[in-house]
Amino acid sequence: MAGNLGGQPIIILREGSERTRGTEAQNNNIMAVKTVASAVRTTLGPKGMDKMLVDSMGDVTITNDGVTIVKEMDIEHPAAKMVVEVAKTQDNEAGDGTTTAVVLSGELLKKAEDLLEQDIHPTIIASGYRMAAEKAQKILKEISVDASVDTEDLLNKAAITSITGKSAGSSKEKLSALVVKSVLDITEKDSNGKCIADTENINIEKKVGGSVDDTELISGVVVDKERVHPGMPKKVDGAKIALVATPIEVEKTEFDAEISIGSPDQLQAFLAEEEGMIKGMVDKIINGGANVLFCQKGIDDLAQHYLSKAGILALRRVKESDMKKMARATGGKVITNLDDISAEDLGISGAVEERKIGGDDMVFVTGCVNPKAVSILVRGGTDHVIDEIERSLHDAIRVVGSVVEDGKLVAGGGSPEIELALRLREYGSTLKGREQLAVQNFADALEVIPRTLAENAGLDPIDKIVELRSGHEQGNKSAGLNVYTGKVVDMLESGVVEPLRVKVQAISSASEAAIMILRIDDVIASARMAGPPPGGMGGMPPGMM
Repeated sequence: MAGNLGGQPIIILREGSERTRGTEAQNNNIMAVKTVASAVRTTLGPKGMDKMLVDSMGDVTITNDGVTIVKEMDIEHPAAKMVVEVAKTQDNEAGDGTTTAVVLSGELLKKAEDLLEQDIHPTIIASGYRMAAEKAQKILKEISVDASVDTEDLLNKAAITSITGKSAGSSKEKLSALVVKSVLDITEKDSNGKCIADTENINIEKKVGGSVDDTELISGVVVDKERVHPGMPKKVDGAKIALVATPIEVEKTEFDAEISIGSPDQLQAFLAEEEGMIKGMVDKIINGGANVLFCQKGIDDLAQHYLSKAGILALRRVKESDMKKMARATGGKVITNLDDISAEDLGISGAVEERKIGGDDMVFVTGCVNPKAVSILVRGGTDHVIDEIERSLHDAIRVVGSVVEDGKLVAGGGSPEIELALRLREYGSTLKGREQLAVQNFADALEVIPRTLAENAGLDPIDKIVELRSGHEQGNKSAGLNVYTGKVVDMLESGVVEPLRVKVQAISSASEAAIMILRIDDVIASARMAGPPPGGMGGMPPGMM
């Protein structure tokens, strides 16, 4: 990039910088997004395929979860990185529908490319897309159906729809029942009576071994730790749990200190004092009425001995997140000062038991009366299997949580996209300016979802789109594609439903990303930084790392 002053060139950018502008910049950006979208497109729907992703360390991930695919892909292009952000936003806000959001972003830009070739200005396309996205969100709310915490059947169908097509699909009935139960357990109502489902309170623990059908829901918390002392009981019934955030050991001073000891008696007195301090800590726990101790920090060897003698089951270095979940599950309080420990601070559960799962010891806190935190223990044959089941459960939990909070569902199977396309074409014809063309192309772009569902199921996409349009024009607003039979059926009657939030968020984030990329007409890339010295880190010869 250089200016010109009196015939003398003025260099503005560093040597090696690159600049693309105008049509070339737009085409490059659109092509990058379309490439990412086409990479995840084959994973959409119940008949979607999986991707195997191998990172630079050789670790393998097998998944068809949109956000996992785009996160694991080592994406370099700046415009393509914006699509990764779309998937992340979709995952954070709705938990599911990441593939839909990415595919939609690519298709919106593909349709915009057609308009750019007709010399329609990018800001007009952006304006039309914005109008179409706003109208689409209103239409979605109109065609949604009500659901609540009482409609367990609908919540179950939403969970099954989310799990179908993933590795966990073979056990979808069992897993969806676990998901619905876990979400309803942690759901609370605020002062206005609105349901709040904080899915962070559902803890997912994974252990290789058994089959997917061995996955179980624990009405309490599972901690991947073992007893600190073999003399402690393996199981405590009628548990009263002390949740302690402070170490049960003699604290070291923060600065260097020297203790001068002149005789064996003084040494003995020093050791006896230290022992007395530790015994005092343990006595406070015993006197507080606890028979189980979960400590966030360390427990001294001597303290372990005293706790074991008192028949208390103790765990140390428990994660802070687990401590918070334990407090919610058992109704206890996290204690930061042992002097203040009392019976009211203790958590209550039916039993605390150490069990051997998959060769490792884990502690189960079960039988909580009204747990506001629960755990799902995922089992499966290999690490890859249980990782993918965890991702499926994460999506399903967020889906059910969205339905519980919003109380709104829409039909699945490409049905809402066809209805939106139909209504947006009608809306577009009422507009006067060139934005009408952008709205029409937005409507066409939405049809990529049912078209992709048909393609991935090995059906003829053109025939199916025509059938779907016909069904919707005849007034069946929930007509969608059954990918197993290839027929167009009523999705609400078939029980294929998705949260309204998933669709609203997908259209919102995909259109915003498309609009932002469309408005870029100049890409200025700085020169690359020099890489590491030859021979790897610190100039070491190859093979020495």
